[in-house]
Amino acid sequence: MFHLAEETAEDRWEVEALYDLCFAPGREALSSYRLREGVPPVPGLCLLMRDEHGVVVAAIRHWPVRVGGAPALLLGPVAVHPTRQGEGLGGFLIRESLARARALGWTRVMLVGDAPYYGRFGFLRLDGVVMPPPTNPDRVLGYELVDGAWAGVRGEVTRAQP
Repeated sequence: MFHLAEETAEDRWEVEALYDLCFAPGREALSSYRLREGVPPVPGLCLLMRDEHGVVVAAIRHWPVRVGGAPALLLGPVAVHPTRQGEGLGGFLIRESLARARALGWTRVMLVGDAPYYGRFGFLRLDGVVMPPPTNPDRVLGYELVDGAWAGVRGEVTRAQP
């Protein structure tokens, strides 16, 4: 049994420990992290799951960014504890957070990730959307929370104003 909750300030150290466990050292040097510096994540879209012992076993965050001046969400990171992978927790968090983002009035979401994994949730490659280097353009993916939300949205991805 799992308990879903919005991440709070008190959860931060546990979530960061999960990210440290799941991702390679130096993860904070990636271009996505530069877009997050000094900008708080979006309230209500940073979720975590605890197991029956109260241990954080999965987490997801969303951050505001601008794409060619247009607002968007940057999904990530999403992580599942290695002992719980394959149980659908990551997929659940992705679907739940996208539904919550839509309910909050967001129209578009992007991420940097593997198209075969994120494609099953409806993410597609974004042409003309440029992440800070070094980022492989084939890994820049987008999802429309509202039909047509990515139409005509092109340009550099920049940090949202805090």
